[in-house]
Amino acid sequence: MLEASSDLLLFLIMPLSAAHLDRFLHAIADPTRRRILEALKEKGGNSLGKDIGLCAFDIEQRVKLAQPTVSHHMRILEKASLVLATREGHWRWYRRNERLLSEMIRYLKKQI
Repeated sequence: MLEASSDLLLFLIMPLSAAHLDRFLHAIADPTRRRILEALKEKGGNSLGKDIGLCAFDIEQRVKLAQPTVSHHMRILEKASLVLATREGHWRWYRRNERLLSEMIRYLKKQI
């Protein structure tokens, strides 16, 4: 089941606010979070052979960071709605929010 954040729902129904832009820019400003987003861009290759994204363990292995550090960065990426999480049993599967990324890039191109 997809866990839709309230921030994502607000983004989809309201015009982009300064707070949304600030949260997005804060999230992508960190090189570790950019590495995580890059890892999530890769298709397949998760530890269980599923095609629903990457679990925290997969992300830890790709970016070579400890679980608490990955969890911290994933919270920030989720709050910015750049990452969507699906819960399956005890596992959380993460994937990029391509729609939001495209919208933010398009918005930035128009503004800058």
